[in-house]
Amino acid sequence: MGRIMAIDYGIKRVGVAVTDPLKIIATPLTTIKTTDALAFLKTYMKQEEVDALVVGMPKHLNNTPSLMTAMVTKFIKTLQKTFPDRPIIPYDERYTSKIALASMIEGGGKKKDRRDKANLDKLSATIILQSFLASCQSNCKS
Repeated sequence: MGRIMAIDYGIKRVGVAVTDPLKIIATPLTTIKTTDALAFLKTYMKQEEVDALVVGMPKHLNNTPSLMTAMVTKFIKTLQKTFPDRPIIPYDERYTSKIALASMIEGGGKKKDRRDKANLDKLSATIILQSFLASCQSNCKS
C-alpha cells in the first residue's frame, strides 16, 4: 500500500508532503529547489511506494488561470512523462499559503520560522494534501 504525495510547485521552491501508508494523515516532508524537484521525486519514489501525485494548481479567486498556472501545467506534463504509471492529479490550491501562514501563527510558530518560505511551502503542500484527502475520503483509500 503506497502513499499519496502532494506538491506545491513554485518558481524557486517546491513544497512536498506525503500521507502515511494508510492514506489517512498528511505530513510535511521537505522543501527543495525547483531545479532539483524531478531528481528528488525519482529518488524518493525508488525508496517509497507512492500511488499518486497531487499537484497544487494555482488559480485566481474567480477560477481563472494565474501567472503560475502555465508553469505548473508544464511541470505536470513532465511528471506524466516521467511517472506514466502513476496518476497525476491537479488540485485547487487557492488560499493554501494564507491558511499555512495562519496555522503557523495560531500554532505559536516563531516569527523567524514564519519568515522562512521553505516552511510555508511544505506546510502549503500538507494543506493541499489534507484537503484532497478530505474531498475524496473513501475513494483515496483503495
